[in-house]
Amino acid sequence: MAKTAEDYIEKLKLKKHPEGGYFSEVYRSEDNIKKEALPDGFSGERSISTSIYFLLEKEELSHFHRIKSDELWHFYDGASVTIHIIDERGGYEKKILGRDIENDESFQIVAPKNCWFGAEVNDKTSYSLIGCTVAPGFDFDDFELAKREELLSRYPERAAIITALTEGL
Repeated sequence: MAKTAEDYIEKLKLKKHPEGGYFSEVYRSEDNIKKEALPDGFSGERSISTSIYFLLEKEELSHFHRIKSDELWHFYDGASVTIHIIDERGGYEKKILGRDIENDESFQIVAPKNCWFGAEVNDKTSYSLIGCTVAPGFDFDDFELAKREELLSRYPERAAIITALTEGL
């Protein structure tokens, strides 16, 4: 049984993700949604749903990014994760994904479509293995990695978290 981040990376065949961390696609529905049936902004048809394994270790970050679909995060193993979300109006929320429900952690958390979100492992000596489910399904055409200066100019009141969860892009 996997006990370390390295074990999971090897056993689940995880590879580096552009936002940070490691991932492997687990599921992509065979059925698709036609572009005409999707909300505005999608470049083409999409799978009905997709899911991945995602792993962050120690001080590694999931940098601020956004997609055009809701993304449901599921907790599997390791330390809890803080998910930081900035909505389209600049509202900020942080949610804790983990197993300690007595202390307001949740097994599942939604990052709403079009919101900027990123995450960090709460125990910097550990790792977090999670899953992410996206519907309509994930496509890299729908993925946007945040540019620090653009976010800072749009949401200056969120400077601390934006600086923490973006690279100097």
